[in-house]
Amino acid sequence: MQLKTRFCLLFTIVASAQAQDAGAVSRPDPREIPVPRIQTPMGTLPGVNELPVRGEMPDVMLMSDGTVVKTRRQWQKRRDEMKRILAYYAVGQMPPPPGNVTGKEAASEIVLDGKVKYRLVHLTFGPQRKLGLNIGVFTPAEGGPFPAIILQGGTPPGATALPRLPTGPNQGRGEDVLLLVGPGPATPSRGPSLKPVTAQSMATQHAEVFRRGYALVVFNPNDCAEDTTLRNPDGSWAFRNTRFYPAYPGYDWGILAGWAWGASRVADYLETDRAIDKRKLIITGASRNGKSAMVAAAFDERLMGAPVVTGGGGVGAYRFAGPRKSETLDIMQKKYPNWFSPNLHEFWGRPEKLPFDQHWFLALAAPRPFLALEGETDTISLPEAVRQSILGAQPAYALFGAKDRLGVNYAKHGHAFTAEDWTALMDFFDQHLRGRKIDRRFDQFPSE
Repeated sequence: MQLKTRFCLLFTIVASAQAQDAGAVSRPDPREIPVPRIQTPMGTLPGVNELPVRGEMPDVMLMSDGTVVKTRRQWQKRRDEMKRILAYYAVGQMPPPPGNVTGKEAASEIVLDGKVKYRLVHLTFGPQRKLGLNIGVFTPAEGGPFPAIILQGGTPPGATALPRLPTGPNQGRGEDVLLLVGPGPATPSRGPSLKPVTAQSMATQHAEVFRRGYALVVFNPNDCAEDTTLRNPDGSWAFRNTRFYPAYPGYDWGILAGWAWGASRVADYLETDRAIDKRKLIITGASRNGKSAMVAAAFDERLMGAPVVTGGGGVGAYRFAGPRKSETLDIMQKKYPNWFSPNLHEFWGRPEKLPFDQHWFLALAAPRPFLALEGETDTISLPEAVRQSILGAQPAYALFGAKDRLGVNYAKHGHAFTAEDWTALMDFFDQHLRGRKIDRRFDQFPSE
């Protein structure tokens, strides 16, 4: 017990030093204007002051009552427990699946010299079917059904871009966004792009995806939840006024959860699409979209994750982030608290109190294939934090005899999603979903 106490004390000292190295403050600014609480069906779990110090990574195979998970049946119970904890503290509670997703084809065309078919599909769902989402479905013109890569990108070709709320008054400036309420100066609404992407240009950009026998499904996550730190006069988030959120007022889900929930609605439709192999659905996206891809794969057992350069709040463990100016929990709560559960904010400066860490998201994907795609020169993501999450999640995969299904790939780039990543993604899933022999490894980290 004394040894454990010394370790926890040492961890707290190291974590504090890491936070200072990352340029973060140790506690939230007392002048912050609080976000009003939302009462959810989940109720209330212990706050930061009621939780013990956990210097070590919380064990994915240890139930809250101390039972060690040894069977797959026990794992299902542990998964439910972990999902509840992550929903409460990490991403917010999402509504249940609406169960009424339908799609109507709005347009179609043949592109890429007849090699690819494109369809614009409008989904409707939710209470009184008042919610909608446009998706673009690209498939090879012949064959099928195809494994599908769901890409969180921009507005699908042929769809009308939705108007966007202004950014918050100090969004993107590295400042504490909870210090201000209201639009502030110079925050014009963000309208549609002047040069919309065409089906032909997108198919050309992703020609290799189709050559290798994959479908590509595109949707704009901002059509699910608007990425803004704008706040209402009472301090509540303005993003809750639009998109999916007014239909579910009793849920405190953050923006990442909104995007993940939207990806699940895409999966609902794809299960009915004869051109798509519903057993092989891969969710991807870069940076903030990579974070939500990770969340989607954790909470939806139909999805396999391939998040790209996720940074803070993504694949890397909060407990190890900070060195080399990598993104920490504090930085995320300073700049983007709207992405997460409102309950995560109280852990600012106290990551050792978290009852989870990011490896839980990866473990929840077991035994489905999951690949973390990282950049060797991406400064916001610390390789050691990513490595610790991979190690921490491996016991869940080992339970299924599937440790090789949890992989990582470092490509020679910074904070970007490149052709190297696409190749690695398809190689990995060719191996684990299609049984193809691939002569490469997915367990290598860059040398420090």
